[in-house]
Amino acid sequence: MLSLFFKCSIGAFAVLTIALLSRSKSFFIAGLVPLFPTFALIAHYIVGSERSPMELRTTALFGLYSIMPYAAYLFAVYYFSIRFNLVTNLLLSTAIWIIFAAVLLVTWVKLHPAV
Repeated sequence: MLSLFFKCSIGAFAVLTIALLSRSKSFFIAGLVPLFPTFALIAHYIVGSERSPMELRTTALFGLYSIMPYAAYLFAVYYFSIRFNLVTNLLLSTAIWIIFAAVLLVTWVKLHPAV
């Protein structure tokens, strides 16, 4: 239970940091905070402690490929920012992330079948 509380606290701290930075002169730094590997650290610790080193390597490799849906999302936010209102922009950008993530998952499963 303490472990779960700790993980939730990390997420809350990240949200608080983003909110505070978004109000500062350096508001753009708020875009860097989600890229801190908070959840990746948690995932890699869990996988690394419960699975083999090879499976940890596979998880890290998949993480590298997962940058593609995030990059597509960021490009969409950038492109749609002057074409749509904020809510439409974020909804469309999220839909693009979902499409890229689905393509990634389908491709990954075909190229790296589970043993």
